[in-house]
Amino acid sequence: MRTGITGHRGLTAEVEGQVRHLLEESLAGEDPSALTVVSCIADGPDAWLAEIALERGARLEVVIPADHYRDGLPEWHHPVYDQLLGGASVVHRTGHVESDEAAHMAGSEILVQQVDKLLAVWDGLPARGFGGTADVVAYARHHGVPVEVLWPQGAHR
Repeated sequence: MRTGITGHRGLTAEVEGQVRHLLEESLAGEDPSALTVVSCIADGPDAWLAEIALERGARLEVVIPADHYRDGLPEWHHPVYDQLLGGASVVHRTGHVESDEAAHMAGSEILVQQVDKLLAVWDGLPARGFGGTADVVAYARHHGVPVEVLWPQGAHR
């Protein structure tokens, strides 16, 4: 099973705890030796699922949307990003240099093309910019990739 992740960044600590629990539950029935998680490893759900997968002994593949992608992530996340990237068995690149909306969507498209299922930590609202979670969900659904939406009841961004 190859599982991808997309989701909102900048969630509160309370919502983070709830989302981490939902992510753990979503992988609970999976055999770690047969599981590959594909992630862009941004701060938030991307990194949380990657951490859970590696802790359970699953494989991690990373998609890097742009050469300057890491630079656009919060500095406090860089050590986590670097550690997860170091744990990746495969790294996919888009060929983009600048970390902009087009690169992020291109990365998500590559991610979706690599998976059997997409987990989406999504509040169900439209994307705030091109390449946001709603756009990735729409792309996956359009291409026949099953999407499992995970969002804590009553949570807000």
